[in-house]
Amino acid sequence: MAAPRCLAGFLAYETAKAVVVKSWVVGAVNRAVQLLILSYFVGWVFLHEKAYQVRDTAIESSVVTKVKGVGRYAGRVLDTADYVTPQQGTAVFVVVTKRILTENQVQGLCPESDPRYRCAADSDCGSSGRAAASGVLTGRCVSYNGTPGACEVRGWCPPEVDAVDAPVMLEAENFTLFVKNSVRFPLFGFEKANVPPGATAAELSRCRFHPARRPLCPILRLGDVARFAGQDFAALATAGGVVAIKIAWVCDLDRAWELCLPRYSFARLDAGARRSAASPGYNFRSAKYYRWPNGTEYRTLTKAFGIRFDVLVHGSAGKFGIVPTLINVVAAFASVGVGSVLCDLILLHFLKGAEHYKARKFEEVPEARLREPSAGPTALGGREMQSTDSGTGSLGL
Repeated sequence: MAAPRCLAGFLAYETAKAVVVKSWVVGAVNRAVQLLILSYFVGWVFLHEKAYQVRDTAIESSVVTKVKGVGRYAGRVLDTADYVTPQQGTAVFVVVTKRILTENQVQGLCPESDPRYRCAADSDCGSSGRAAASGVLTGRCVSYNGTPGACEVRGWCPPEVDAVDAPVMLEAENFTLFVKNSVRFPLFGFEKANVPPGATAAELSRCRFHPARRPLCPILRLGDVARFAGQDFAALATAGGVVAIKIAWVCDLDRAWELCLPRYSFARLDAGARRSAASPGYNFRSAKYYRWPNGTEYRTLTKAFGIRFDVLVHGSAGKFGIVPTLINVVAAFASVGVGSVLCDLILLHFLKGAEHYKARKFEEVPEARLREPSAGPTALGGREMQSTDSGTGSLGL
C-alpha cells in the first residue's frame, strides 16, 4: 500500500558511510575548493572586512565652518559678512559670487517685464487677479518703456529684470574654508575631532589641504575644492553650483586612538541638473527692507548666484567582539564542506565508474536483516567473533 510505504520511508534512518576514493583528480578538486574557501574567509571576511568586530554605524557629528577672504565686486570691497549666507557657520552654506540687484522697489502698479506678458490689447492679458511673474495681473495692457505692449501687474515695482550681464567675483577662488568636525561613536563612547590635537593656531593658519601632501589639514582653498571635484571654478562661480565636501571616519578601535583619521573627498552634487537648459547652476533671491522718511516701505531685491557647499560626514567604527568572531569561524568551517558536495557531484555524474561509486556510497539495509539472530557461541566453535571493519570502504577509480 502507498500509505505504509510512505510512512516507512519517512521513518527510515540514514547514517554516514565513508568511502575513500583513490583519484588524484577528485582529491585535487576537493583540496582546491577547501583552499579557496579558507582563503576567502581569512583574506576577505576577517582581514579586509574585519568580520570579527562589532561595528557602530550610528555616527554623531558636529560641523562648524568659517570662510575667510576679501574680494572686490562692482566697485565695492566685500568681506565674509557680505558674501556668505547664512552667517552661522553651518554645514551647508553659500559663497555668493554674482549678484543682480533691483533697487528701490515699492508696492504699486507697473508693467510686467517678463517677455511672456507682451500684449497689444487688454484682452491679451486675461482676467484680473491671475498671478504673473512679478505680481498679480490687473487685466490692462499698458506701455512698456515708452511703447504700448505689456500687461500691468500689482506688486513690487519696478519688476526684476534678470536677463542682464553682471560681474563675477573671481577672487573667491583664493578664499579659505576652515571645517571643524567632531564625531562620536556612542556604542563605544569614542570621540575624535579633525583638528590635530597638538596643532597651534599659527600652524593651522599656514596649512592648506592637499590629498597627498597635507591630507589632514582642515583648511581648504575654495579653488582647490572645485578642482578636486573636477570643476572649473570660473564656470562654477558664474552659473552657480552645489559641491559636496565629504568627510569619512572609518576607524579600527583595536588600534591606537591616533590612527583614527578623517578622509576627505569632493564631488559636484548638481551635476545632472546643470545639464538642463531650463534651470542650470544654482541661484536664489533675497531682499533687504527699508523705510523712507514719509513711512513708505521699499526694498532691494537680490538675485544671487554662488557656490553652495554641503559638508557631509559619514563613517563607522569597529572593535573586537567574541560573538561575531565565533559566528564567522563556525561559518568558515561549515563552508569547507562545500568541497565534499562538489566532489560527490563529479563522482556521481562525470567520472567513469560512477555507478560503482554510487553502489558503494548508498547502501540500503532492509529491516529483516537487522532482525536476524546472530550466530551463538556454539555455532562459532566456542569463540567470540569481533568485527575489524572500520566502516570505511576503499574505492579506486
